[in-house]
Amino acid sequence: MSGPVIKAEQLCRNFGSLKAVQDLDLEIQKGQIYGFLGPNGSGKTTAIRMLTGLLAPSSGSVRVLDSDLPQDAELLRLRIGYMTQKFSLYDDLTVQENLQFIARIYGLSGRAQKRRIEELLAVYKLEDRRKQMAGRMSGGQRQRLSLAAAVLHKPDLLFLDEPTSAVDPENRREFWEQLFDLSHEGTSILVSTHYMDEAERCHCLAILENGIKRAEGPPDELMRQMGAHVVEIASNNLRQLKQELLKLPEVLAAAQLGARLRVLVRNAVAEPLDFLARQPCAGPQDSMSLVRPNLEDVFVSCTGRNRAG
Repeated sequence: MSGPVIKAEQLCRNFGSLKAVQDLDLEIQKGQIYGFLGPNGSGKTTAIRMLTGLLAPSSGSVRVLDSDLPQDAELLRLRIGYMTQKFSLYDDLTVQENLQFIARIYGLSGRAQKRRIEELLAVYKLEDRRKQMAGRMSGGQRQRLSLAAAVLHKPDLLFLDEPTSAVDPENRREFWEQLFDLSHEGTSILVSTHYMDEAERCHCLAILENGIKRAEGPPDELMRQMGAHVVEIASNNLRQLKQELLKLPEVLAAAQLGARLRVLVRNAVAEPLDFLARQPCAGPQDSMSLVRPNLEDVFVSCTGRNRAG
């Protein structure tokens, strides 16, 4: 194929008066891990369903792997994989039976089916679980089984809708290593998440809020270009200091992190440390330092939540 694996222009989806996705433009390149970052209700799942052909847009255009959607959705089915947020395989089938069932759906049979299933059982560490009922598996085991099913037919493009929402940090890290392996092999991946640490792993990222794309770019670039300074303050009176600082129009956000207060000050303030030190609420013993922005700072600075703490 030529060009991007996904190209969407002015993509919208309304449910009655609710505008779930508004004027979404996307261009995702081959081999990328591209992320949607946003809270529940931000439009991530609705966007993915339109990009897989499962949901028709209210307006706008979508082209995925050189196929126009939703009209070419059936042609696209064999070239994409989709792992839903909720476990969607069969609880009353074993691990191997689930994979055999999915293989038949994709037309894989005989030796080719057996070879591919054995390969996936080894890659996703499910060999000892092949006869276990899926309904009796842990969250991390289910996650690995779901990923194995989604890539069984070796799709060119993989969609993952909040795939790690029900697993522990160790399984999340392992899962992402598996995604990087797939990306290295040439699979393009679109993944949605509300975890900041996961979003930082993506090659490119779109921050969504209320169906609107608020920012887009590589995570490091988004952090470099953030429109605010980040100051951390150590103080004996963090709670009162936070409330007073949030009253200032120059302060975008203030959040307590343990024994420190993390404050976002607008870039229009040239000397944020001097500015904060001059405030009446700042104590003479308060310690202040400029620190590197993180992705949560970016999210707060570019969304309507920029005065939350």
